[in-house]
Amino acid sequence: MTEGRRAVWKRLLGDPVVALAGALLAAVVLASLGAPVLAPESPTEIHLGDRLLPPFSPGHLLGTDHLGRDMLSRLLYGGRLSLLVGFAAVALAMSLGTLIGLVTGYYGGWADSVLMRAMDVLMAFPAVLLAIAVIAALGPGLLNAMLAVAVVGIPYYTRIVRASALSLRGREFIEAERAAGASDLLILWRHVLPNSLSPLIVAATLDVGWMIMAAAGLSFLGLGAQPPRAEWGVMLSEGRQFMRVDPFESILPGFAIFLVVLCLNILGDGLRDALDPRSEGGRPRG
Repeated sequence: MTEGRRAVWKRLLGDPVVALAGALLAAVVLASLGAPVLAPESPTEIHLGDRLLPPFSPGHLLGTDHLGRDMLSRLLYGGRLSLLVGFAAVALAMSLGTLIGLVTGYYGGWADSVLMRAMDVLMAFPAVLLAIAVIAALGPGLLNAMLAVAVVGIPYYTRIVRASALSLRGREFIEAERAAGASDLLILWRHVLPNSLSPLIVAATLDVGWMIMAAAGLSFLGLGAQPPRAEWGVMLSEGRQFMRVDPFESILPGFAIFLVVLCLNILGDGLRDALDPRSEGGRPRG
């Protein structure tokens, strides 16, 4: 590990709030991945005789929902889907956005004009309405919800990478690489892309939370994951009808979304401060 990376990790882990957020997020991710082992029963198993049990009921640590399904099991399995959609959507949006940003920023010309006008069109729509429009074209479903929120995020990453490519393409060391016979692909891979990684990592960390909320919102509206599948947005949608008699059916998945998004935002802010060369320990140097 280089000295620069050690300094970044030291600044990042030196902030107790960021360290706590990272530990909580890691715990949620590990618990979700371990759902088949940790869940006491199947998330779709119905027990009508155990409907609407409160938390800490015998055999049901977090109670049951309106169909007698174990809430802890549904939370764990729901986390697998919600986190998968969030991280996969960001990975897809970042991959496509990075590719478009490299092409437009490095080559310019007609490719820059055409592709960036397309990005402007995408950014002109409100994000949620654009996601709903994509699902209207593809049809409801978890995979389509993931694709929809990924499409919304592509312009975000395109602009980050394009700005980096624009600032580097005329630099002396890039001209020297060209004169030495280096191909454009090698220059992009060796010099332009690495200079975009820091802002991309910060943007992705902050964006995962939004993607999780957007996917859960689409599921809440019936456009994403479909019942009886355990997913946090589906759980919120089903629980809203029973808020008066069993508020925990909605509170628990809502709190899970809140906790994950909060931890991701804190981590994103911590990464931004740790990667900022003008800061020391997350604070501006005097």
